[in-house]
Amino acid sequence: MVSRNNKPTAGTGGKKYVPYEKRTGNESIVYFTRKLSAEGLINAYKQVCEQISGRIAVKLHTGEQNGPNIIPREWVKALMKKNLKGASIIETNTYYEGDRDTTEKHRKTLEVNGWTFCPVDIIDEEDTATLPIAGGKWFKEMFVGSHLTNYDSLVALTHFKGHTTGGFGGSNKNIGIGCADGRIGKKMIHTTEGSDDQWSIIEEEFMERMTESTKATIDHFNKHVTYVNVMRNMSVSCDCEGLLAEPVVTPDVGILSSTDILAIDQACVDIIYAMTAEEHHDMVERIETRHGLRQLSYMKELGMGNNRYVLIDLDNGGKRITAADAAKGLKPFVSK
Repeated sequence: MVSRNNKPTAGTGGKKYVPYEKRTGNESIVYFTRKLSAEGLINAYKQVCEQISGRIAVKLHTGEQNGPNIIPREWVKALMKKNLKGASIIETNTYYEGDRDTTEKHRKTLEVNGWTFCPVDIIDEEDTATLPIAGGKWFKEMFVGSHLTNYDSLVALTHFKGHTTGGFGGSNKNIGIGCADGRIGKKMIHTTEGSDDQWSIIEEEFMERMTESTKATIDHFNKHVTYVNVMRNMSVSCDCEGLLAEPVVTPDVGILSSTDILAIDQACVDIIYAMTAEEHHDMVERIETRHGLRQLSYMKELGMGNNRYVLIDLDNGGKRITAADAAKGLKPFVSK
């Protein structure tokens, strides 16, 4: 939507969850396993890796120092050893001050967290590159780390969780924020031009800006991009908050994979909403108070995927299940 003075205006509906039966359009395939292990991660990835070849980038949130909720590095190590030999983990420096806002500090944090078993490319270490955004209303292009263009394929390996600004952090957040460079791109997403408030862009406008950034990256890779979301240790806080993250109260679920970014993030959100009120209270509150559901509706408006999907149970012979089936019998979270 563009206002009469030609300045974009944000959409609405970021607090309103749309049930599956009220959605329209085609269905994509999303795979699901309850096996929260290296084995489960490898199996989930194997379902969606057909178009991944050449020089492969694995976009992973490697976390703040000693962050408790990131994807276990031993799982990632096993996946890369078996299915992603020669691939590099990619990251960008942060927009906020902390353990990763400079390349030097970022390298130290990677060492502390044990990401030393394969190359880790801080893609904005040297410079930025610009990628066009087809159909964007906030941006015509996005600034990403310049090394991103060195790769032929992208694997978004995402820890699904809450997010302080986005409501939830799925594949959309992992790519949209995680590939934008720390100096220019992230500022475009988070900060109103001329504002003294670094985090001045919120709610639907933030969701739309972040999603346009994601679109720039996935359009660049075309068919050579795939997505794996790990629903484990789901604090309402982003992994950026490290040891300061809110305690985890949402039950662990499993691992999902798809070649459709909207379908996989939508399926994760649907599973959250299908939980009991006690199980999902904190996560739903975080999503809705931040208007995070606008991520999903804007991805659909931009033609980034389908919000209807076939959920395939890898633990039961490929049986088709629902989000409610995936949310049945969950055990309360226990810190390990």
